Amino acid sequence: MKWYEFLISGNFLALLGASLAVIIAGLGSAKAVGMVGEAAAGVVTEDPDRFGQTLLLQALPGTQGIYGLLTAFVILNKIGIVGGTPKVLTSEQGILLLAAALPIAIVGYFSAIAQGRAATAGVAIVAKRPQELAKAITYAAMVETYAVLALLGSILMIFGIKV
Repeated sequence: MKWYEFLISGNFLALLGASLAVIIAGLGSAKAVGMVGEAAAGVVTEDPDRFGQTLLLQALPGTQGIYGLLTAFVILNKIGIVGGTPKVLTSEQGILLLAAALPIAIVGYFSAIAQGRAATAGVAIVAKRPQELAKAITYAAMVETYAVLALLGSILMIFGIKV
């Protein structure tokens, strides 16, 4: 098999989709969790008792990376790489699985960063008014809705592809 034939093979395209779901959503989560951690460290320096509250806010934008991993796992399971005998896919099937991975990859990246910003603002709320943690969490959790919708879209598309 020539290298360019390999690049358009169904199995390569499906694995590329699974990889992009993990990588892109994971990059967004890593950036966002780091952003919130920086803000949280400043608060904890002044008041170590705020550690638990700020850690909770820091964990929130990490879910998009988990959603990307879940999507990759579903793709790998569907094509038999995990939990079965690997299947030989057509280029069309590979492209469809790649396309199905894109919603969580792209929306996961951007929603993680947006959620990181909201959680960072929540850390500022907790710094001044620790009793308002629930409000800070609510602001950050609202962004999660769009990551969950993207995950649902990706998973439904994957389940709908015949292999």
